[in-house]
Amino acid sequence: MSVIDFTTLPRKNKMYAGANGGKISVIYEGEQYMLKFPPQSVRNRDMSYSNSCFSEYLGCQIYACIGIPVQKTLLGIYTVKDVEKIVVACGDFTEPGITLQDFASLKNQMIDSERNGYGTELSDILLTFEEQTAIDQKVLTERFWDMFIVDALIGNWDRHNGNWGFLYHAHTDQMELAPVFDCGSSLYPQADEKIMETVLTDEKELNFRIFEIPTSAIMVNGKKIKYFDFISSLQNEDCNRALKRILPRIDMAKIYAVIDDTPFISDLQKKFYMKMLEKRKEKILDFSFAILEKADTRQSN
Repeated sequence: MSVIDFTTLPRKNKMYAGANGGKISVIYEGEQYMLKFPPQSVRNRDMSYSNSCFSEYLGCQIYACIGIPVQKTLLGIYTVKDVEKIVVACGDFTEPGITLQDFASLKNQMIDSERNGYGTELSDILLTFEEQTAIDQKVLTERFWDMFIVDALIGNWDRHNGNWGFLYHAHTDQMELAPVFDCGSSLYPQADEKIMETVLTDEKELNFRIFEIPTSAIMVNGKKIKYFDFISSLQNEDCNRALKRILPRIDMAKIYAVIDDTPFISDLQKKFYMKMLEKRKEKILDFSFAILEKADTRQSN
């Protein structure tokens, strides 16, 4: 894969909000992209910068492999004051008259409710699905749980109400689901080489990063959900249906090929990403699906 140099590309004045690193707008091959620069590592002081650019790129590529609409991502370089930085370019899927509106904005439309738009309590989110009228409830519910299952696979700990949502068409007053975006908090962006080596050789450390961390940003009774606990409990039928939809579409060979072709990352990183995805699928999704099949068999008998 040839390395893309974004340094001299035409710049646009469009600005992007959000924490996690600097962002600028550029035009590449006639399309507008948001360039995301690697933020400083906050949780791991041994790292100068987090691996969030790789997480963003690979997380979105995995969504694409599974067949869920997602923003286009490219990896490349950008030189700032003679320092070459690895950046991820994220396709800007808005255009004049079509704007991005996050799910928090939809929650805020519930004017007879005291619920906070950015509150991630699951019961409030599900109630918003029922009460809102802007978009088909079934479509909205399926996207939410499909993301939940894929985020469980990639270990996304930050799918909050501000980083998924809709495209609003001003001329028609219509809304549609936006492509999935913002996967930079997946695939352990704070893991340095020492952590990767430890996880690959110590099953206890590996299992800790499957069953305990990362958690989902979604909460039940004020506590963040552990992906394994929630999915394997079979407590939510819409989540169960999403597991049945998504699991057959996960082609690990295809995902491994994407990782293997990813520029800039080391062989250790590739091995780490492949191992974690393999084990998260096996121990969370495959395990839960097996329980679900047994439950379905008992009910049919």
